[in-house]
Amino acid sequence: MNELDRRLIAEIQCGLPLVSRPYARIGARLGLSEDEVLARIRALQENGAIKRFGVIVRHHELGYHANAMVVWDVADADVHAIGAQMSALDYVTLCYRRPRQLPDWPYNLFCMIHGQDRDSVLANIAELIARCHLENIPYQVLFSRRRFKQCGARYAPSTDAGPLQRMGT
Repeated sequence: MNELDRRLIAEIQCGLPLVSRPYARIGARLGLSEDEVLARIRALQENGAIKRFGVIVRHHELGYHANAMVVWDVADADVHAIGAQMSALDYVTLCYRRPRQLPDWPYNLFCMIHGQDRDSVLANIAELIARCHLENIPYQVLFSRRRFKQCGARYAPSTDAGPLQRMGT
């Protein structure tokens, strides 16, 4: 990884600029074209320097005030298929497998559902159970009580305070 790659990572790690063409804006700051920025990000992903590149959605600010992690005790042979079915539903924002922690924690499939209120989340869970035929699968619904700040990984010293500061630049 060269110095330009380090500068690029420092630019993107706190979020993309909130403009219609964020990669062009980043390129202008680094002396690169939009296409060069995208190519370098792809190369950094391919060589493993960037493990994940995604969106952190601030659900609360979008009007989603209830969220629940639903944990399922699914037969190991069925986890992949059921997880794929769950992930296809619009209201399932996250779905992943974790090892059971027996004897206290028998759950191995987790999914997150966000909603405007608890009733809408519970309605979505009922629909998920019916659509995925999970009526006989043990589960628990764990509603969040606190909200924590989400942020991505930090790889390099930041060039500024993040995307909110960049909006006007």
